Formats: sequence, C-alpha cells, structure tokens
Amino acid sequence: MTASPDQTAPQPKPFAARDWVKILAKYREPNQMRSSFELGATAVPFVLLWGLAWWSLSISLWLTLAISILNAAFLLRLFTIQHDCGHGAFFSNRGVNDWTGRVLGVLTLTPYDVWKRTHSIHHSSSGNLGRRGMGDIHTKTVAEYQQLSAYDRFMYRVYRHPVTLFVFGPSYLFLLQNRLPLGLTQHARYWISAMLTNAAQIIALAVIWYFGGVLPILLIFLPSTILAATIGVWLFYVQHQFENTKWSADEEWQLHDAALHGSSYYVLPPVLQWFSANIGIHHVHHLYSRIPFYRLPEVLHDHTDLAQSNRMTIRESLANVHLNLWDEKTKRLLSFSQVRALYG
Repeated sequence: MTASPDQTAPQPKPFAARDWVKILAKYREPNQMRSSFELGATAVPFVLLWGLAWWSLSISLWLTLAISILNAAFLLRLFTIQHDCGHGAFFSNRGVNDWTGRVLGVLTLTPYDVWKRTHSIHHSSSGNLGRRGMGDIHTKTVAEYQQLSAYDRFMYRVYRHPVTLFVFGPSYLFLLQNRLPLGLTQHARYWISAMLTNAAQIIALAVIWYFGGVLPILLIFLPSTILAATIGVWLFYVQHQFENTKWSADEEWQLHDAALHGSSYYVLPPVLQWFSANIGIHHVHHLYSRIPFYRLPEVLHDHTDLAQSNRMTIRESLANVHLNLWDEKTKRLLSFSQVRALYG
C-alpha cells in the first residue's frame, strides 16, 4: 500500500520569531487617508457625545451618565490611536505623529513624550526578568516571592489583587501618577511634556467649570475617563499576563521570541475590536510595532500561523486575574494557590 501524498509531503517548518520581522515589514506603511479617517471617526463622535452629555444635564443626570459611559469607548480608541502615534505607525511623518499624540494626550490624561519613552522601554524589555519595573505590571518569580518577608508578601498580594489592579489602579495611574514623569525625572524634556499636558488639562477643566459648574466634571469627565482607563488597564494586563506567556532571564532573553510567545491574541467581538483599535492582536504588534492598527487584521488574514497563536477569548481571559507569580521551573504563570500546592 502506498502512502498518501499528505503523508509523504514534507511539512513546512514554522517560522522562527525573528523571521517574522521581514515578512511583516510589508505591512508597515500607513495609508494617510485611512489614518485621517480613523482619527476623524473617533474624535468627532467623542466631541459630539461630550456635547450631547452636557446638553442632557438639563434633562436627566442618569442620561448624562449613560452618554458618558458610552463615550468612554471613544476615549479608549483615542488612546490606542495615540499609542500608534507613539510607535510612528499612524502617519508617515514623524512630526505629525508626535503632535497628534500630544494633543490626544491631553484628552487621555497621558503626557505623550513621557508615555512614548516608557512604552518604548516596555517593548524593548517585555518578558525580560532582568529588566522589569517600567511600563509593565510588576511580576515576581516564585523564588523571589518565597524569599520575601511576611510583610512584603502581603504587600505584593495587595498589589496583585484584582481590586487594586482594576478598581483603584486605573484611577491612580491616569489621574495621579501620569502627572509626573516618574522614572524619567532627570530629563527636562519629560518634565516639559508632563507639565504642559497638566497645564492644558487644568485650563480645559477650568473652562468647563466656569461654563457648567461641577456637574460636567463629575458626570462626564470623570466617568468616561475612569472607565476608559479601567478597560485600557485590563487590555494591557491580558496582553502579557496569561499562563503560557514567556519570561526569560536576561542572558537567555530574545526580543522576537518574547514578542511572539509572550504576547496574546485577544479575540474580541467586532464592535469591541473596533473600539480597542485591534490592540488585542498584540503578538503581531510586538513583533512589528510600526504596523498601523487597521492593518493588523490583514496580517492575520494572510498568515494563519499568527491567527492561531496565543488565542484567548474573553471567557478564558477572566482566569488570568488569579495568576500572580512566574515559575521558572515549569515556565508558567501561576496563582498563589498553585504555588502553595506545588511548593508548600
């Protein structure tokens, strides 16, 4: 009996992580008209909904709050556009990217130049156990946790608790921490970025207060900002905090392996994918950050290997909130209870 063609034909070898860089380079060029359209399709509804929410204050405070909650989705999308600008991916011209990002940074409460630098550090060190601490969610190894004092273990548990990360954390990060260029305080450029952004925000809030009093701030500005921040923090969390993510010691770490295997593909319904500007296709983004967000689905369509890599549904992602420690022995992110069961 002869073997079937499927049995005898050599199987193609999967691409190594670094090989994807050359393959993905053809997707890097933004379409200027498309980028302008995406910006307008996000910024215009955001402004209109702000105006509608303000108008509705005279009708129903609950209606105002509902409109503000809806507007959080457009604010989140503005942040992801700012994110693309920071990577030089949204427009071909660097100056246009930077000034678009700076203006959006006033709306998203994120000093653009500060964030651009810290996010660049995140991309250049993600998954590196020797370079943790900036632009990421702090993650200890099992061995490090076991060596902590009782007090430090308690504080790490408080930090990793879902209430801290997703209830208090987003408000602290965007309303307070972003006001200072933490980690970059020795550079005047980043102080200027933070202070000018702060000044623009204070002026905007003062104008709102002058014409509308405190209600627009309490029922429009704060709800939309805090909700957008919370969703953004959640998206950032699930993009790297999952069981089979990849962390390596500094001497073993490799940029492209960490990008491909340490970032998830968060599979979202189309409407959520639109509002998050495809940021869930995060493994491709980390492999080649210069690809505009609207070209990321094109990559998955053309390369099924990437479309099947590190897939995570919303239901699957919920379990990730219990994963807290990287186990260098099993190469998995584990929960505190799993570590206790394995190691006592």
